[in-house]
Amino acid sequence: MAVIALKCPDIEVAVVDISVPRITAWNSDTLPIYEPGLDEVVKQRRGKNLFFSTDVERHVCEADIVFVSVNTPTKTRGLGAGKAADLTYWESAARMIADVSKSDKIVVEKSTVPVKTAEAIEKILTHNSKGINFQILSNPEFLAEGTAIQDLFNPDRVLIGGRETPGGEKAIKALKDVYANWVPEENIITTNLWSAELSKLAANAFLAQRISSVNAMSALCEATGANVSQVAYAVGKDTRIGPKFLNASVGFGGSCFQKDILNLVYICECNGLPEVAEYWKQVIKINDYQKTRFVNRVVASMFNTVSNKKIAILGFAFKKDTGDTRETPAIDVCKGLLGDKAMLSIYDPQVTEDQIQRDLSMKKFDWDHPLHLQPMSPTTVKQVGVVWDAYEATKDAHGVCILTEWDEFKNLDFQKIYDNMQKPAFVFDGRNVVDSEKLREIGFIVYSIGKPLDAWLKDMPALV
Repeated sequence: MAVIALKCPDIEVAVVDISVPRITAWNSDTLPIYEPGLDEVVKQRRGKNLFFSTDVERHVCEADIVFVSVNTPTKTRGLGAGKAADLTYWESAARMIADVSKSDKIVVEKSTVPVKTAEAIEKILTHNSKGINFQILSNPEFLAEGTAIQDLFNPDRVLIGGRETPGGEKAIKALKDVYANWVPEENIITTNLWSAELSKLAANAFLAQRISSVNAMSALCEATGANVSQVAYAVGKDTRIGPKFLNASVGFGGSCFQKDILNLVYICECNGLPEVAEYWKQVIKINDYQKTRFVNRVVASMFNTVSNKKIAILGFAFKKDTGDTRETPAIDVCKGLLGDKAMLSIYDPQVTEDQIQRDLSMKKFDWDHPLHLQPMSPTTVKQVGVVWDAYEATKDAHGVCILTEWDEFKNLDFQKIYDNMQKPAFVFDGRNVVDSEKLREIGFIVYSIGKPLDAWLKDMPALV
């Protein structure tokens, strides 16, 4: 919305939420999320044609176009538990829109939703419409966190799905005209509603699949002495495959990949396609396997126990340049180590102690519900300390786990870190960011995902 306000100065944009603390933060000097470049965009337009408000009903009533970006968490109980999307928040938003509208509206699905959601929303709106005409569009968001502003300035594509009726086509044109202020016409794709809804799930499934593919190869590389970086480079040189998204790591995270694949699996099952469902399930299975494998490698290397040993965790966000911890592999790795009674000291330049403690004590899908519906004061995990400096985290530690590829981790003084650690000193690089040869010269025992193993690690095979 901030980028639309920046690129379309004559359109008034109101961002509304029922959460008072969240809107207060959007109106303050400290925005509630970290995203490179976002501060400047918001501060340039705020108060001119970009407004943040808790007066939801007034702004919805006055709007011509309503974007709905509410949470669509994975259901934890009932029909489709653990896979299906929970549309509770979506439905209540739709009912509210129907209640307060006095003029025709275009309602745009921005949240990632299961295929055919638009149909359900359309029914709710038309059955409560009091003669008002609602058009539903699907306009899924393809930005990536950490590069979101650039992604929005120069999108690969903008996708708009709508009904193939005169009213639907008119609504598609209205939204297309907004984006056409800065996006070249050929990059704005229009489809039917179901294609747009499914394209988002499919895109995320394909991206996650690439990560699981290279991570599966990383296990084979370790077993055979191959180097996954060299393999990925050779594979990525094929122009049909391309080099992006081929970095082996401890696993993918983020709010979408797992949720969207589970959703896709559920839709396949509901449509009588168990073979297709099984195929996509494997992407998540390999991701879980990769995280388990990493934890097992840490424990096995350190004489098969990490009980009461201090382990430094560098990085908690699911990737660099964001403070987002949703579904971050760090949660599962930390829980795995805590299960073996390790003492953790965690440092991430953008994640607060409160968020880390919340993540480590929350149930699996709780994060995707609004804050006021999450467990209020999570029990703090006693064996976890959160510090504001990598050297503090690693002091007196037996091992260091690098779980996010923050640039600053490449430039740490590893000699200083080594001197202040217990010996033997271990580095488990879950993102392949450090120069393992240099670290071995210092004296570290190094495990890099998908790279030839140290003699030490070969002597202590990780049991999976």
